[in-house]
Amino acid sequence: MENNHCNRIKPTSAVLLWVPFIMTVLFITPAKLAADSALKTLPGHVPPIVAHLMAKGNLPATNRLILALGLTLRDAKGLEEFLAQIYDPTSPNYHQYLTPEQFTARFGPTASDYAAVKKFALQNNLTVTSEHVNRLLLDVSGSVRDIQKAFHITLSTFSHPTEARNFYAPDTEPSVDASLPISDISGLNNFVLPHPKSLHINSKLSTNAIPRTGSGSGGTYIGNDFRAAYYPGGTLTGSGQMVGLVEFDGYYASDISAYETAAGYSSVPLQTVLLDGYNGTPTTGADSGNGEVSLDIEMAIAMAPKLSKIVVFEAGPSGLQNDILNAMAASNQIKQLSCSWGWGGGPSTTTDNIFKEMAAQGQSFFNAAGDGDAFTVGSSSANGVDNTSLDNAPSSCPYITVVGGTTLFTTGPGGSWSSETTWNWGLDDGSYVGTSGGVSSYYSIPTWQAGISMSANGGSTAYRNIPDVALTADNVYVAYGDGSSASFGGTSCATPLWAALVALMNQQAASTGASMAGFINPAIYAIGKGSSYSASFHDITTGNNISSSSPNNYYAVTGYDLCTGWGTFAGQSLINAVVGPPDTLVITPSGGFTSIGAFGGPFTPSNQMFVLTNKSSSSLTWSAINPATWLEISPSNGVLASHATADVTVELNSAASVLAGGIYTTNLTFTNWTTHIVQNESFSLQIGQSLVENGGFETGDFTGWTLVGNTTTGSGYNETIYDAVEDAASGYDVVYAGTYGAFLGDDQLATLSQTLTTVAGQNYLLSFWLDNPAAGSVQRFLVNWSGTALYNITNPPAFAWTNFQFVVTAPGSNSILQFGAENDPSYFGLDVISVTPIPKVAFQTAVKTSNSFTLSWMTASNLAYQVEYKTNLSQASWINLGTATVATGSSLTISDTYNVKSSSQRFYRLVVSP
Repeated sequence: MENNHCNRIKPTSAVLLWVPFIMTVLFITPAKLAADSALKTLPGHVPPIVAHLMAKGNLPATNRLILALGLTLRDAKGLEEFLAQIYDPTSPNYHQYLTPEQFTARFGPTASDYAAVKKFALQNNLTVTSEHVNRLLLDVSGSVRDIQKAFHITLSTFSHPTEARNFYAPDTEPSVDASLPISDISGLNNFVLPHPKSLHINSKLSTNAIPRTGSGSGGTYIGNDFRAAYYPGGTLTGSGQMVGLVEFDGYYASDISAYETAAGYSSVPLQTVLLDGYNGTPTTGADSGNGEVSLDIEMAIAMAPKLSKIVVFEAGPSGLQNDILNAMAASNQIKQLSCSWGWGGGPSTTTDNIFKEMAAQGQSFFNAAGDGDAFTVGSSSANGVDNTSLDNAPSSCPYITVVGGTTLFTTGPGGSWSSETTWNWGLDDGSYVGTSGGVSSYYSIPTWQAGISMSANGGSTAYRNIPDVALTADNVYVAYGDGSSASFGGTSCATPLWAALVALMNQQAASTGASMAGFINPAIYAIGKGSSYSASFHDITTGNNISSSSPNNYYAVTGYDLCTGWGTFAGQSLINAVVGPPDTLVITPSGGFTSIGAFGGPFTPSNQMFVLTNKSSSSLTWSAINPATWLEISPSNGVLASHATADVTVELNSAASVLAGGIYTTNLTFTNWTTHIVQNESFSLQIGQSLVENGGFETGDFTGWTLVGNTTTGSGYNETIYDAVEDAASGYDVVYAGTYGAFLGDDQLATLSQTLTTVAGQNYLLSFWLDNPAAGSVQRFLVNWSGTALYNITNPPAFAWTNFQFVVTAPGSNSILQFGAENDPSYFGLDVISVTPIPKVAFQTAVKTSNSFTLSWMTASNLAYQVEYKTNLSQASWINLGTATVATGSSLTISDTYNVKSSSQRFYRLVVSP
């Protein structure tokens, strides 16, 4: 406060001079004091936990801190309106992206605002360490003494309540002059350090669900496994594109080279951008983030092996996220960016402004949803996505694409996509592990997310829902740690894969002169709500991300859900839907069919119509190559006039009916001989395959199944198992084959069910193995097929593994298989469940030799059949020829020898044995 001194003068002039002067002082000084005290408080810098902790002392006054001062935009409302226009396909400004310079000129803080903040810093003895071209940030450093004085705070130290370290934080929220255009300050506390969202699978995770269908070590997914599953037959490689990665640790170049060698890939150039004084040396020990950095780089390479460069933005374990993000925004030539880290502090104005700039510049930013299962409701709840005390930021931000996780199943190493379910390991090593999802308590629902029914998925129609999309988050091979390798899980696996997929999109866009994909949420939500959804995404409809803190939310459902968003990438179709077709020859739909059936058929679907369109102003010549003997295409070539169309039919032929059981895949190759661009359409034929997902429980949990009942309570000696998946090492007799089986021992009737895609009227063979190790008085086991009881036993004697088989008929396109079990004194073991289509019994051959006839029929393997005969069709009943026979393959052959004198003729038939 300014001091005003008044000196007495001679008495003769006191009345004339003294009173007015005193009055002047009394009139002016209060106004001046009010101006001096006009400060504004900047909220969000004091962790709530501080109110419940005793300070250990003050942070030493001579310590130096690095801060990032965030400035306010000059036209925040105008920026929101601009973003709405450039992502509206009906707007003349659609995809008219800005350069960083244009963004700064239109929306960034003014030069005078930036100068005012710099002046403030210098006046308070803070050193300006970095200036940013968009003027959204000013980096400074200073002593604790000067920082406390500048922001009217005291920085104290506290014992961290959950980590073996101390942290510092201010005692009150910082304040600055009301006219100063500062919105927030990064670096005033270190309560929550940046945390990687990858989970290293080790021996403690041996009971978790991990598929083993990859081509990496131990069946992990590596390299081309991802392309084969999500971009089958594609030719885009990311050439000409760069991926940028947010990192708070370093990497070993030798690990990246080892991964590329193991995957059979050539080397992708790497560039490291060091920020906040970090030297790039990877940390070591239990808290090291090196594995995350290696994972991110390797996933980008796996999906886009010909990237021109991967740029790794590193700020070290104590770095400031806004410094990394702003450096990315300045590097506008990098159009796809990925972050698999989380940090504290909750939603941040400056962070949001940086994300808005990226969207305005046509950059796509992907962020891992998190690995703590469903977010709980409320900003201060146990796992609230906007809880400032947790490392969940920026998972709820509506200006980026949030990525959830799945467990992927393929047809084999390097094979095509088979199925996926929500990634959820459940309770693991004391905490719940699975893909995060939920509802923000801070951000209102974006316009592009509105219009989705949330009645089935538990989402909100008022607030932002997450995630947006998903990809593989389980069983991923990673080389890391300067020579180590392991299987990793986590949504951080999925996130750089999505960034690399957008690199493929932007490669295609660049080749056709189309605009870059940019912020993809408006586009993918429009696709999800439209008719091309099923062709563009794998809709994940099984699994959940429930935990003890969120026992009812959330479950995967048809369409959008809060486990996996819209689902996972479905090849070229999504690329075409987002950035347009790759060629003047447009093929609709983009993607073939997957046909399913029994030996000999029928197969559903059996055909598909494609429409070929010439988008050019001149004619083109096209042809299609079909390498599969079981598929026909007509016509297979032709000439299309400018803007003309042609219908092409692809259908199964008679060769499909004589194939052995198995999964057959092929690509039809369409070539535009005018542009020499090739497009592939993938087809799959699955014969005699079980419809049941995870029928042997080899995922290590109930993935694919819906369990209504108790699970496991307690731990150690106090553990009580009701319904669970166990391995042989558990000591329970629940494994008939493979590694895992189901333990069903609830003290009330629990149900285990699965909805199967079937063909109405088709017969199927339901088979499963069951055992009951001990008899008891409160035991019950039942089997239902779409509401029809097939089997129901109460208090049975103990019995060893027994195979049960039932012939069932599908009532419609969906059939429900349900098991019910109650076994209070012991448990039932259930394993190797299958539902396979039964072919219609078809006669094949008859050969006569002397008095013997050898006859064969087309059958289903492992199904019991009875041969019957009549000597006269007018007879009332058929006669059994011998006993029932179990078919061991796709045909059954029997011989019949009889005395022709006693019967001059015989009529035979084959029926499924009851």
